[in-house]
Amino acid sequence: MLYFKSHKTLRTQCLSQSAAKLSRFNFTVNNLVFQGSAYFIILIFSVFFVSCSDDISKSKRIGQNAVIYPDYAGITIPCNIAQLNFVVKEPADKYIAVYKSNGHEMFRVSSGDGIISVPSGKWDDLLKEAKGQDFTIDICINKAGSWFKYNTITNEISTDSIDNYLVYRLIAPGFETWNKMGIYQRNLGTFDETPIMENTMSGGNCMNCHSFCMNNSNTMLFHMRAENAGTYIYKDGVIEKLDTKTDSTLGPGVYPSWHPGGKFVAFSTNRIVQTFHAIPDKKIEVLDTLSDVIVYNLQTHGISTVPAIASKNRLETFPSWSPDGKSLYFCSAKAVSPKEYKNIRYDLLRISFDPEKNSFGSVDTVYKAAELGKSISFPRISPDGKYAMFCLSDYGNFSIWHPESDLYLFNLGTKEISKPEINSERTESYHTWSSNGRWLVFSSRRLDGLYTRPYFSHMDNNGIFSKPFILPQKDPLFYDRFLKSYNIPELVKSKVNLDPRIISRELDKKPIKVKFISKF
Repeated sequence: MLYFKSHKTLRTQCLSQSAAKLSRFNFTVNNLVFQGSAYFIILIFSVFFVSCSDDISKSKRIGQNAVIYPDYAGITIPCNIAQLNFVVKEPADKYIAVYKSNGHEMFRVSSGDGIISVPSGKWDDLLKEAKGQDFTIDICINKAGSWFKYNTITNEISTDSIDNYLVYRLIAPGFETWNKMGIYQRNLGTFDETPIMENTMSGGNCMNCHSFCMNNSNTMLFHMRAENAGTYIYKDGVIEKLDTKTDSTLGPGVYPSWHPGGKFVAFSTNRIVQTFHAIPDKKIEVLDTLSDVIVYNLQTHGISTVPAIASKNRLETFPSWSPDGKSLYFCSAKAVSPKEYKNIRYDLLRISFDPEKNSFGSVDTVYKAAELGKSISFPRISPDGKYAMFCLSDYGNFSIWHPESDLYLFNLGTKEISKPEINSERTESYHTWSSNGRWLVFSSRRLDGLYTRPYFSHMDNNGIFSKPFILPQKDPLFYDRFLKSYNIPELVKSKVNLDPRIISRELDKKPIKVKFISKF
């Protein structure tokens, strides 16, 4: 991969350098006697001028869009994202991508195999130069000695930055085996990925449901199952290992949500059944036979149910606190037999909460999805409290295995619901907001229908989302050969100061047994 300056500057430098080098060469030739010197001179000229032959100024316009992978065309990107390398999906002898800002050329990248890999320094210059503006990419290809030019690609660099790190679990796509998995963090400004925990250090067990308080990397939890079982809470540099199962609750805490004050964690507690389909597009079904919402107090190590929403006739799951801490959202469905799993449909409910008195109030229904033949999962409230983003599927709550699952935006003030143009014909599932509320990261299976990958989209002041783009990788062909799914993408402001060696010291410790408190 070679980096080239503008064509005019390049030719001037080439001619100047060639003359200087030729002068030195002539001096050497005059003092050396060897056969075939004329042919050697011709060879030197060929080497000097080969890089000057890429004159794309007279390229013939093709009049169509270049097919690039990943699809990084017509998108809005953060002002602090790593370079978006891609490959041009068109056979050719040579490729050149010219990057421009404010009408002038910033740099160009030349390739012999179609892979456009942008130098990090030049990319950083582009992000600074075009921040808050558009930049363009002109892709030219050379076939049989002639240059051809595709339609110009126009992208925007937003002034809205994205949180610096993305945390996710890497796991085989079936979820039924976990011989090797881990929780990792990726610096979004570079391609650096580091493990937070890997199960090769913990007996090959399962770990899941990592969660953060208000995108804060210093307040985190995750679960371990089977060997070394427990809920591991990391707060202000201290790790606690908990046993959240009590005789008065259905089981241990499962799906978590941190109260913004960092004092409480709401969990669902679920008795889950997993079944396997033998029909196309329906591989796995995960459903609740019983479920409830519980709240854990970090200071007292106590767990309580919420009497106002506890019911044997209904299923409650996926709790989600509002950013102001005054409401707890959750999904609720009428309990039916597992044989009637296609009739399990969840609505979005909310219960008020007084953080000063640590008391819950009344319950109201936010959105009745069941009446429309749909089911809600993964509600997430925007940092400004104006919107709820959630998944809608035909039934159930484990939307990751529902191809029809799409993301919907619900305006909590106007009660209007919309389907953003970020969905695909395949599964859209888990999603989280950035701390500034301008970026959404979500899991999608749009590439192949099997593996989930993280996509990003920008939301403007009117609640309109930009075209999504996949997490950039140094090698643009990375996703073609990487055989893991990205599970539970969470944006955090800074690096999590944990690694497998730190967490492994906690594995053999006896977990703190939480106590049940009958009234919250």
